[in-house]
Amino acid sequence: MTERSSKAQKPAPVSERVKIRRRPARGSYDLDLVRSIFDDALLCHVAFVDGGDPVVLPTLHVRIGDELLIHGARQNRMMNKVAAGAPVCIEATVIDSVVLGRSVLQNSVNYRSAVVMGEGRAVEDLDEVLPRMHALIDKWAPGRLPFLRPLTDAELRSVLLVSFPITEVSAKVRTGDANDADADRSRPVWAGQLPLRVVAGSPVPDDYVPAGMPVPDHLVGWGEDRSGV
Repeated sequence: MTERSSKAQKPAPVSERVKIRRRPARGSYDLDLVRSIFDDALLCHVAFVDGGDPVVLPTLHVRIGDELLIHGARQNRMMNKVAAGAPVCIEATVIDSVVLGRSVLQNSVNYRSAVVMGEGRAVEDLDEVLPRMHALIDKWAPGRLPFLRPLTDAELRSVLLVSFPITEVSAKVRTGDANDADADRSRPVWAGQLPLRVVAGSPVPDDYVPAGMPVPDHLVGWGEDRSGV
């Protein structure tokens, strides 16, 4: 499971690479905020340069303390690049609501986004890989680990796990209603917010689940205790 800091911490040093320039009032360099956004986001996007070309790919992630972890197969192009120390920018966004204004340009979204920049390290020690893989499963399906077959050493060796320090960071957040002009607020147009959240559907068993086996408790109400889903 991820760890949220229980103590107030100073904002991270602000580098030019993560400095918020557009609407800086929405920006923040608070580490607790950045941690919470990556915890709530269901996936992240990893940007890197490959052969002179910019590449952005989505992937699953998990935060443990002040490290952000992604994983993939050892044959994966992105994983091999970032494990070798290629500079990356990792971004995650949680959409909280659609913002509905009275003019075209005042329709927007409320969101929380975070960026981590830096270089990663490959996690090779199997004793380090195992708890981090467990944390990844626990992020997506809390309570499921006790029901699963344990990972074998061969499976752990087939995975390339890369850790990034959560140090060079920034966050940007939009909240509130549309910024309608005073003249538009008298128009007879409904305006406000449409809250959004990820809602799980009814679990669908695969073909090998025995008939009549109940849905496990850890899947009932999935996501209800997560602020970002």
